[in-house]
Amino acid sequence: MDPLWLARIQFAATTIFHFLFVPLSIGLVFMVALMETRYVMKNNEIYKKMAKFWGHLFLINFAVGVVTGIIQEFQFGMNWSDYSRMVGDVFGAPLAIEALLAFFMESTFIGIWIFGWERLSKKVHLACIWLVTIGTTLSALWILTANSFMQHPVGYQMNNGRAEMNDFGALLTNGQLWVEYPHVLTGAIATAGFFVAGVCAHCLLRKQHIEFYKKSLKIALVIGLIGSVGVALTGHAQAQYLVKTQPMKMAAAEGIWADTQDPAPWSVFAIIDTDKKQNSFEINIPYALSFLSYSKFEGSLKGMNTLQNEYKAKYDSLAGDGTNYIPPVKTTYWSFRLMVGFGVLMILLGISGLILWRKDRLEKSGKFLKFTLPAIAFPFLANTSGWMMTEVGRQPWSVFGVMSTTSAVSPNVSGGEILISFILYLLVFTILLGVMVYLIVREVKRGPEALQGVDAPTITDPFNKKVGA
Repeated sequence: MDPLWLARIQFAATTIFHFLFVPLSIGLVFMVALMETRYVMKNNEIYKKMAKFWGHLFLINFAVGVVTGIIQEFQFGMNWSDYSRMVGDVFGAPLAIEALLAFFMESTFIGIWIFGWERLSKKVHLACIWLVTIGTTLSALWILTANSFMQHPVGYQMNNGRAEMNDFGALLTNGQLWVEYPHVLTGAIATAGFFVAGVCAHCLLRKQHIEFYKKSLKIALVIGLIGSVGVALTGHAQAQYLVKTQPMKMAAAEGIWADTQDPAPWSVFAIIDTDKKQNSFEINIPYALSFLSYSKFEGSLKGMNTLQNEYKAKYDSLAGDGTNYIPPVKTTYWSFRLMVGFGVLMILLGISGLILWRKDRLEKSGKFLKFTLPAIAFPFLANTSGWMMTEVGRQPWSVFGVMSTTSAVSPNVSGGEILISFILYLLVFTILLGVMVYLIVREVKRGPEALQGVDAPTITDPFNKKVGA
């Protein structure tokens, strides 16, 4: 059993699982803050019910996300100790700030918000949920500051084989951060929008609390569409930046093997032959990739074969002679297209919902509601595909141009030890996911009235046990 392969699979699995909860927490607390703002401004009780109900689902998701995040961080010491030794002085600083500043800010004001409904004035209580919202976005900022260093390392100097931070400001002004951060935030907003829309669609199909879920669905569709369009625009900016800083990743994402192409076509579909380092079949749109990369119908993009030769001359002294700098092309290529495909579907669904709203047919369109429920998965699949493209496309680098993945793994941890911990993690994750699904389904079945202390008769939970509202 190869320890490197197992360590990579384990970190990928824990990261993907953790990131199921992160964007939903960021986006959902933002929506709850908007709903409570409407309540304070209009003094309409239905918005208070919205803030309480969707806020309750946010709390469930947030709690599970915290646990999975802790498990993820364990691995820096367990499986990636050489990585931690070499770049920990740089990478660890934003992670420490995230834990000591942003996370404690979130946790403190979440507690005040939960118990302060009848104890605080409306405006003070509203301020608490907005501070939680600010805390979640700051948390994302610091985490992405660390990740951006891995993608585009800045603000450091090498001393005795270790990276030491010499410019904290450079980390915060890293160009990678400021194309990555808006992309993640807009993705989080879209995730929350479609999660709320899917739950509303399910309840409207069952004719439950029509007015409550109809209003929630309208808000969710607006938020989901804004987030989806934002994802597309910020993703475009990020791709243009990557053409400059990580051309190999972009070449793999577009399946470009040949020498420099100018103008470059955009690949809609390709059958990739990694052994022959070519595409055996492809469908292209002429000029499109140059336009997407440079906002004009000309501009060169280097192919992977050309970049491999350039990287060998530049990095072999660091990564070792004979290093293959071409990432897993099929994974990078198709994860990028899955991300884009689900993003397009979300935009179309959001537009369709708003058209039905204008025609006053939103809650009456069974076909739309039935499609909206499984569309809950679209942003989660898009987020996961996007991160797969980002991280797999960076290979063979742990920190691009500074440290290879092979050099980052813990030297004294065996494959068997990693496999055992991986199995235990999967068991914990399965339990956590089951608990979260159970709790969310239970709260949806209880309905918004259960949190108001009125109109909450005894109902049946997801496992057919009688529970009191």
